[in-house]
Amino acid sequence: MDNSGTKKTCMESTRDFFTSAKFLIYMGHALSTWGDRMWNFAVAVFLVELYGNSLLLTAVYGLVVAGSVLLLGAIIGDWVDKNPRLKVAQTSLLVQNSCVIACGVLLMLVFQFKDQLTELYNGWILTTCYILVITIANIANLASTAMSITIQRDWVVVVAGQDSSKLADMNATVRIIDQLTNILAPMLVGQIMAFGSHFVGCGFISGWNLCSMCVEYALLWKVYQKTPALAVKAGQKEQQQELKQLSPTKDLENGQSPEESSQPLMNETSVVAKSDSPKQRSCCYQMAEPVRTFKAGWVAYYNQNIFFAGLSLAFLYMTVLGFDCITTGYAYTQGLNGSVLSLLMGASAISGICGTVAFTWVRKKCGLIRTGFISGMAQLSCLILCVISVFTPGSPFDLSVSPFQDLYTHLIGEKTLPEAVHSLTGGNITMPTTAAPTQELPPMQSYMSVSLLFAGVIAARVGLWSFDLTVTQLIQENVIESERGVINGVQNSMNYLLDLLHFIMVILAPNPEAFGLLVIISVSFVAMGHMMYFRFAFRSLGNRLFLCCSPEQKVEAVDNPSLPTTV
Repeated sequence: MDNSGTKKTCMESTRDFFTSAKFLIYMGHALSTWGDRMWNFAVAVFLVELYGNSLLLTAVYGLVVAGSVLLLGAIIGDWVDKNPRLKVAQTSLLVQNSCVIACGVLLMLVFQFKDQLTELYNGWILTTCYILVITIANIANLASTAMSITIQRDWVVVVAGQDSSKLADMNATVRIIDQLTNILAPMLVGQIMAFGSHFVGCGFISGWNLCSMCVEYALLWKVYQKTPALAVKAGQKEQQQELKQLSPTKDLENGQSPEESSQPLMNETSVVAKSDSPKQRSCCYQMAEPVRTFKAGWVAYYNQNIFFAGLSLAFLYMTVLGFDCITTGYAYTQGLNGSVLSLLMGASAISGICGTVAFTWVRKKCGLIRTGFISGMAQLSCLILCVISVFTPGSPFDLSVSPFQDLYTHLIGEKTLPEAVHSLTGGNITMPTTAAPTQELPPMQSYMSVSLLFAGVIAARVGLWSFDLTVTQLIQENVIESERGVINGVQNSMNYLLDLLHFIMVILAPNPEAFGLLVIISVSFVAMGHMMYFRFAFRSLGNRLFLCCSPEQKVEAVDNPSLPTTV
């Protein structure tokens, strides 16, 4: 073949890649995630600015979002399962971006006319605007959840086909996109708001979502056209055959046959519901439909073979050892400035990307389930540094200081203890005439404690993201197509539940002296999560969990991640 022929072949290969369904999914996900990250960062800043630098609106928004996904996760997933893929993706895309655009326009009006709105009807118009912003933003988040389930948990699986290695590569690439946009998108919108204004920031985000919505809509249609399998949802027999090819392990401990253990619970519920004629359905019956869907979704999740694997991932959300507002606030109390924190966040992102790359390599060598076990041990080993940091020089950890001291101070104000008790009791309790002097904490003599803390957090990101990808692919491969949406919806609800509990834990013990206790609790929950995964892995592989794969077994471990428990 001549040079021109070889060059033409290379050009064709390049063109085929950039026009493939896989690349188009990457492009659409990058645009969607970029808009999500900008909005999630900006809406918190906007709410703080609107309410006089108070965190009240931000806290209410976070509580509403977490509670909504917790209650509606299974219902959203069931809606994804029962409707055509293209309709679900397009509807979720339009609702999500339309709500963000509406919120942006509403916030622009509030920023522009805040003084006038404050005077109208004693401020009730402004309060109504706050409620509308939080409500519409919550609807946008629910639509984003549906979009995430549809694309990342369903479309990716169909595009990958029966190729487990291709599915792992696509999951890793999607996660790398998440890591990059999580750092770059807030930086962009932050600079726009810093050099412009909040009004300009709202306008930029609204314009971005409008343009992005049109491009994403076209990309979805292209992917749908290039992947005919997306137009058809497999029947029950085809789903069972797909499970046998991807993951032949069944729940033998419960005495179930392979056919019995793979029966879709949600389908059975649907069949019973369909058997009832419309005349038999009363108004109360129809109103209770969401409750039945919610219950059936959680029951289906509990009966999955990968239940303990999914639960282990949810337990990792019960932690303060992440780069969120809590850890950032603690770092400020320990003397770290914004410049150092930005460098640490960059290092955390690089560590996360290394974890996604390590996932694909370890999985090819050891198989999917062993990859999760190795990743969990790596994460837990790194988090030991965080526990050590609690007891090293420079740590403010002090059990003699009440964890509720800050709450008590906010309740009684800045009064001395005798004055506060006198005001609360009306002077009916006699206090000592002299109070013990409060001992102030000495200034931090060393950065050893906070350095060990962040070293452990950053290093643990490698194992964390590798483990997250492992559980994600286990759910993708072991859940039948007709339940894929509802199971992932319940998984999101579990994640939000544990995340909500970790915020409650911080509210109960907010002072820096108690942060060490929160670190120990967080590591304990991570350890419990990995113990659950160990149970799942040992039930799937037995003693072979600790054995290295031979060259012949490596291929089998890659293609069939859930090997039988008997040799």
